[in-house]
Amino acid sequence: MADITFSSPLMEKDITVYAVAGSTDRTVLKLAKSNKVPLPFECEDGECGSCVVHVTSLEKKPRMSQALTEKERRTLVAESLISKKELADADVNDMPPAYRLACQFIPRDEDILVQFSGEPGVGIEGK
Repeated sequence: MADITFSSPLMEKDITVYAVAGSTDRTVLKLAKSNKVPLPFECEDGECGSCVVHVTSLEKKPRMSQALTEKERRTLVAESLISKKELADADVNDMPPAYRLACQFIPRDEDILVQFSGEPGVGIEGK
């Protein structure tokens, strides 16, 4: 079980929602949509990059990894949101990158902060 806190300059206050960890049909984007979080999206298929989010663990344990999908990999690299080193860390060291696509990312059993700029495909500045 996980608490997902959404934060964006578009929102008056953060919104925290409960997620069933590992539920394959409950991506972060689906959670956002069902809870009326104004997270931008277009294709919902991992190809456009409009639903990019910055994920931070709110726990004191190491982040849990969920493998990047091939679409997510290509899109995040093409948009320069993750580096080749971050890809290698994800593959070799099981260290998840901070930027993910909400339509592809399935929450694990950890509380996380999901930040988004509110502009499609734009990461959080300074992150």
